[in-house]
Amino acid sequence: MSICGVLSCKSKKAVLTALLSAVFSLSASTAMASPSGEDMSIWFDVGGPVGGPYATVVQNGATQAAGDLGVDLRVMYSDWQPQKMIENFKLALAAKPTGIVVMGHPGDSAYERLVSEAFSKGVQVSSVDTALPGIMAADQSKGFGYVGVSNAVRGVHLAKEALRRGQFKSGDQAMVWGIKDIAERSDSTRGLISTLEEAGLAVDFLQISPETDKDPSLGTNVITAYLARNPNVKLIMVDHGALTSQMGNFLRNAGVRPQELYVAGFSLSPATADAIKTGYVQLVADSQPYLMGYLSVIQVVLSKRYGFSGLDINTGAGFVSQSNIDFIAPLAAKGIR
Repeated sequence: MSICGVLSCKSKKAVLTALLSAVFSLSASTAMASPSGEDMSIWFDVGGPVGGPYATVVQNGATQAAGDLGVDLRVMYSDWQPQKMIENFKLALAAKPTGIVVMGHPGDSAYERLVSEAFSKGVQVSSVDTALPGIMAADQSKGFGYVGVSNAVRGVHLAKEALRRGQFKSGDQAMVWGIKDIAERSDSTRGLISTLEEAGLAVDFLQISPETDKDPSLGTNVITAYLARNPNVKLIMVDHGALTSQMGNFLRNAGVRPQELYVAGFSLSPATADAIKTGYVQLVADSQPYLMGYLSVIQVVLSKRYGFSGLDINTGAGFVSQSNIDFIAPLAAKGIR
């Protein structure tokens, strides 16, 4: 039955006019609504040095979220040094922003007092990349969240996946290039080592120096010297995104041919994508740092604006290899993956 069958055509016209008026009014009010993050400022420590591949992707995600929500974003760099991260936090807190996003590398004990002070002053805090479980337990109800992966879990998962895909047997030599002395951050390296040892591999550990942590190009001599002393190594696992991205260059300089070694590491970048395509890196665990940047900004805005509690978001369930790199490489080139 048409509307005219129930209402007069004159009444029908009045109803349609009212409906259209309501729709246009709603559209206008939506268009005029203020962005959720308007008048908010967030200081964000992206962890690495200026231009570092991993830190840049984190920054790209945070910048996109800030633009989408109307947030004034201030980016800080810490060269992956825990003490610099603490100094950055103090600098940010002094500026009295709406919120601060931290890398969790210094650990609960280093951040606990500072985070407590921030919340007491009305400053939201959230973390990315490395969890702060103690602070999360205490302050999640206030909006302290975490976006990233469990470092212990990510190390175990990558090692298990490399063992599953690679042709290794008990007694084969492996090398783990990682970090054992930075609180929760080191759980990833420990997970790599313990998983390989449980599978019967003979594991060498090389500590990433603070200098190489900051400037990955310094890793050339490390890899060249190690391979000269250990020509029988079958597997290299790199617990560092920027160093993973340089493995192609390191191995070429050391005279290693593509596919000669099985290399696994973390995080994507254009250089990492090239290393996968050319056969110098076989497997990468993608922790999706773009999402760390994007979702942590959203966390701060929503907690401040609406009082939402902190979210615990796992971003690291996927692996990248030659089987899927052709799809992902263009996104890595854009600084998204």
